[in-house]
Amino acid sequence: MSTTFTTAESPFKSDSTASNKCGFTLMNNQVGEVVAEVMGKLDNVTLTPLPSMIRVDAVGKMEVVYDEISEALGEEPGYFDQAEFEENMSTHYGRMIHTDDRTILVANPEDAADYLGFDLRAV
Repeated sequence: MSTTFTTAESPFKSDSTASNKCGFTLMNNQVGEVVAEVMGKLDNVTLTPLPSMIRVDAVGKMEVVYDEISEALGEEPGYFDQAEFEENMSTHYGRMIHTDDRTILVANPEDAADYLGFDLRAV
């Protein structure tokens, strides 16, 4: 008797169409858990907890407001900053813009033009 096996379709297949999403992964530790908890309260954000990391995905745009994270951590304003964020973030996708009080991620490069000083007019 012979057995025929079929391969299941991979959920990780390549797709080059625009997703209108941006996001990052965090270390699955005490700080990463709090950052994910704060970000998960946003309507356009989806959290995916994994064994060693937490994936944070957003549709369109997402802002990581440092003082909101500081407060959720039980710390004074200014405790959580760009350095703390980057220490706990593993990877990101989309355009990332750092300001003094937040990190902004956008899905489409055109949405980052004003922050980055790009002129999008055709010449």
